Amino acid sequence: MTSRRGVLLLIPVLLVQGACAPESGGPERAAPEPVATVPRWSQEAIWYQVFVERFRNGDPANDPTLADIDGSWPHRAFDGWAPTPWGQDWYAQEDWARTSGEPFYLTVQARRYGGDLQGVMDQLDQLDALGVTALYLNPVNDAPSLHKYDARNYRHVDRNFGPDPQGDAARMAEEDPADPATWAWTSADSLLLAVVDAAHARGMRVVLDVSWNHTGITFWAWRDVLERQEDSPFADWYEIEAFDDPATPDTSEFAYRGWAGVRELPELRKIGRPEGETHGPIAGTLVPEVRDHVFAVSRRWLDPDGDGDPSDGVDGFRLDVAEMVPLGFWREYRRFVRSVNPEAYLVGEVWWEQWPDRMYDPAPWLQGDVFDAVMNYRWYAPTRSFFTGAPPGLSASAWIEALNAAEAGIPPEHVKAQMNLTASHDSPRFATSIGNPGLYKSGVNPRDNPDYRLDRPGPDTRRLQELILVQQFTWKGAPHIWNGDEVGMWGADDPDNRKPIVWPDLAYADEAADPFGRPRESQAVEPDLELRARYAELIALRRAHTDLFVDGDVEVLVADDDARGVVYQRVLGQGEDARRALVAFNAGAGELALPPVAESGGWTQAVVVGAASGDPTDGLVLGPRSAGVWLFSGSGAGGE
Repeated sequence: MTSRRGVLLLIPVLLVQGACAPESGGPERAAPEPVATVPRWSQEAIWYQVFVERFRNGDPANDPTLADIDGSWPHRAFDGWAPTPWGQDWYAQEDWARTSGEPFYLTVQARRYGGDLQGVMDQLDQLDALGVTALYLNPVNDAPSLHKYDARNYRHVDRNFGPDPQGDAARMAEEDPADPATWAWTSADSLLLAVVDAAHARGMRVVLDVSWNHTGITFWAWRDVLERQEDSPFADWYEIEAFDDPATPDTSEFAYRGWAGVRELPELRKIGRPEGETHGPIAGTLVPEVRDHVFAVSRRWLDPDGDGDPSDGVDGFRLDVAEMVPLGFWREYRRFVRSVNPEAYLVGEVWWEQWPDRMYDPAPWLQGDVFDAVMNYRWYAPTRSFFTGAPPGLSASAWIEALNAAEAGIPPEHVKAQMNLTASHDSPRFATSIGNPGLYKSGVNPRDNPDYRLDRPGPDTRRLQELILVQQFTWKGAPHIWNGDEVGMWGADDPDNRKPIVWPDLAYADEAADPFGRPRESQAVEPDLELRARYAELIALRRAHTDLFVDGDVEVLVADDDARGVVYQRVLGQGEDARRALVAFNAGAGELALPPVAESGGWTQAVVVGAASGDPTDGLVLGPRSAGVWLFSGSGAGGE
């Protein structure tokens, strides 16, 4: 594309949008089978991701003990250990951590703050007021770590997320973990179901994060394998490379594959994969016994009372490291899940094909037989590049090309359901990612990059965040919020992106310490309520015009490389009765004056970031780093 003001880019965008539409005048197609359809609610969703251990401590009586976290990294019972106060300076070590002599980035892994499901329950009204319609909960299964991807078991909620940790542990011990008929409901299980009911009553869906690729080293089947080796009935469950030889009691030959080489996360065994291939869109499945266990756990949470009505269960699953599990299993899993709940949503984590240079093309997973969507980092990376100048420093036209490329080969119904995120538990926080405009996901912590900024974002960063938010909430795909980003929290990649959430009714120490003892400015830790109001404004806009922003075509009207200006409109319907929203950006440092970009009058400005004025029919003026949204208020263009 050339660097010209007013470049028309309608053709490539509309081709992507209509790639799978039936031909005009052709035979009518049969309605899609439930397994192939994408749930409408997921396309309309406003996602909010909750990392329970760091969200809110609603019940201090259930806080973890050293015994509860035994088996998690760094595998050390620190003398004097206790849960960390919620408002403590993040980089200041506790007494037990400081006296250990170990560095911050080791001892921080042993921290627990006591976040729990009561804390989630207590804040549902706040999330409802923000406009959230779907919750994505990071793993809540019983596990010793703070992140819960190292499952002790899949069938129960973590003992410290409910009101009776000791009683729940005792109930779990009475069961046969391999026999679903023996599985009872713990107090933590019941509290999760109460959260689901309360969320449903507010019109919110709930999706659980699960990993069917690996367990933890405290998982009941793995512990049996460690004890009985090849005589264990679960020896075939894992990727075992060699069993211990009893003839050499002084040496252990036991070897196995852990996820990404992490020994705390032994991988579940896959069969039928092409020789030498371990990830990507490949053939294969899990061993039958593991598959059956996964199905039993999934049914338990989808339809808790087993009456065939899934309305009391969760609404789907976020599937961890999904590219590590073969497509054969995922296809069977989709059929199973949809047999229990035809409206269940499956979103896969399909990310790096070659870090940090190339992400997977998710199209093989998004053809109606595997997932409904993936976590759409492929939207954020080029968007960040355009607005911040981060590598590769995309121009306006190159940014539009990148967004088109991210949708290529994906049916429109799946594009609409993509989970468009600016940050997550696996990336720097949104503000910190914008304030450090280097290569995406490379050198994004002070251990690998001593110059990486850890401080509170300033007004320039906030402005760039707001510009990206305008794009996120007016583009194709379902917007996602990583908990705390809406109040301006900051932090580098894991673990600094997992600070306790900042709430207006709690007190926080200033952030004055540094992880390496370097001098730094002391900065107040408090919620940015103006940023939260911007989120609420954009959520309200999208929800007031749901059909337009979900189903409307995208027509790019301007891609000005020199001035770094972009204008597009969302259009639903034809002629004078069409509903329209026009979105204009100036990512440049100078004022941008645009000629008329619409023929008919009747426009109302709905959103202003910075200085954005004028009328689409008369011309627009955008100040440096500004954005605006205008709604067409002509015939038939009212709210929805």
